[in-house]
Amino acid sequence: MRTASALERQTMSKIYLRLLPFCFVLYFICYLDRANIGFAALTMNKDLGLSSYIYGLGAGAFFWGYFLLEVPSNLILEKVGARRWIGRIMISWGIVSGAFAFTQGPISFFCLRFGLGLAEAGFFPGMILYFTYFFPPVHRARIVAGFMAAIPASLGIGAPVSTALLELNGVWGLAGWKWLFLGEAAPAIIFGLLCFFYLPNRPGDAKWLTDEEKRWLEEEMQKEKNTVTAYRTFSVFQTLWNPRVLALAAIHFGQAGVAVGLAVFSAQIIKSMGLTNMQTGFATSIPYVFGTIGMIVWGHYSDKKNERRWNLTGSCTVMMIGCLLAGLYAGTWWSIAGLSLMTIGLYAGNAHLFPLPSVFLAGPALASGIAWVNSVGILGGSVSPPVMGWLKDYTGSYAGGLYALAGFALLAALVSATCVRETPAKRVGAAAEAMGG
Repeated sequence: MRTASALERQTMSKIYLRLLPFCFVLYFICYLDRANIGFAALTMNKDLGLSSYIYGLGAGAFFWGYFLLEVPSNLILEKVGARRWIGRIMISWGIVSGAFAFTQGPISFFCLRFGLGLAEAGFFPGMILYFTYFFPPVHRARIVAGFMAAIPASLGIGAPVSTALLELNGVWGLAGWKWLFLGEAAPAIIFGLLCFFYLPNRPGDAKWLTDEEKRWLEEEMQKEKNTVTAYRTFSVFQTLWNPRVLALAAIHFGQAGVAVGLAVFSAQIIKSMGLTNMQTGFATSIPYVFGTIGMIVWGHYSDKKNERRWNLTGSCTVMMIGCLLAGLYAGTWWSIAGLSLMTIGLYAGNAHLFPLPSVFLAGPALASGIAWVNSVGILGGSVSPPVMGWLKDYTGSYAGGLYALAGFALLAALVSATCVRETPAKRVGAAAEAMGG
C-alpha cells in the first residue's frame, strides 16, 4: 500500500467531502423508501387484510423486479454516466413509492412492490461502480462503509419519523400509512433532480478538482486497471458464471436474507414486546445506531489491514450469533441486544464484500460483476420475508424466523471462509511496480 502523500490527502479529502455526504443522503432516501413498509405494516396490514405470510410474500416481490434489471442498468450507467442514470432511477422509484398510498389490497401491493424493484434496479451497484471511478482500492472499504451507513441510519432515524407519520391518521381523510408513503416519496424525486446538476460522471468532469489532482487520480486508477488486466481480462458474459463472482453472490444472498428480513419485520418484532407505535419507532432505532458505528469502525480497520476475506468471515459470524440471540430472547428487551449484534455484523460485512470485485475485474466486466453479485445475492431478500411470515403465522412467535435468518448468516460465513480469494497486497504491489507503478 503506497504511503499517503500530500497530494493524495488533498485530493481524497476533496472527493470524500464532495461525494460522500450527497451519496449518503441518496442511499438514505433509497433504503427508507424500500423498507418503510415495515412501519406502514403496523396499521396497513389490518386495513388491507394482509396476513404475515402474504405481507412477507409481497415484500419479497420487490427483489424479483430488482433482479431482472440490475445488470442492464449498471451497463447503461457505464455508458451514459451517473449524473443522468442515478437521477432517473431516483425519480422513478419516488413516483412508484408514492403510489403505495393508493394500494387497495394484496394484488396492487404485490404489483407496486415488483414495480418498485424495477424502478430502483441498478441504484446500489451503480453507486458502487461509481465509487471505483473516484476512490483508489485502499479507500474502497471506507467509502463503501460510509455510504452503506445510510442503511442503518435510514432505519434508525426513519423509524421514529415513519411512526410519527402514522400519527397523521385521519388527516384529510387519509390513513396514517398513506401519509407515510407520500411523505417519504417526495425526497427521492427532489434529490433525483439534483443529481443532474451535482454529480460529475468521471474525475475529468469534476470542476472542483485541479488539473494536478485529476492527473494523480487518473494515474492511480490506471495502475489498478493494469494490475487487474495483467492477471486476466474477463468479458461481461464471463462474469455471469465466474466462480469468484458467484461465491460473492452467495455471500450476499445470505446477507440480503438477513437484511431484508430484519428491515421488513424489525418494527413488528419490537412492537410484540408490548410497545406503542411511537415507542416502537424509537426502540427500533437502537440496533441501527450500533450497526452504523460498527460498519464505519470495521470498514476502516479492513482498509488499514488491507484484508477482506477474514474480516468478511468474522462479520458474517457475528451476524449469525446476533440472529440466534435475538431469537432466543424474542419478546424481551434482550432481543434488542441480539438485533444490535446482528446489524453490526451485517453492515460491516457489506463494507468488506463490495470492494472485492474490483480486485479481479475491470471496465464493463466490473460493472456487470458488481451488478450480478448484488442482483443474485439480493434474491435472498425475496426468500426471507415470506419464510419469516409463514413461521410467525404457524408458531405465533418471531423466534423461528430469527433462527431462519441465522441460517442465511451461516451460509454467508461458510462461503466467505472457504471460497473467497483476494489478490495479496504484495502481489498487487509487485505487479504495479513491474508496470511502472
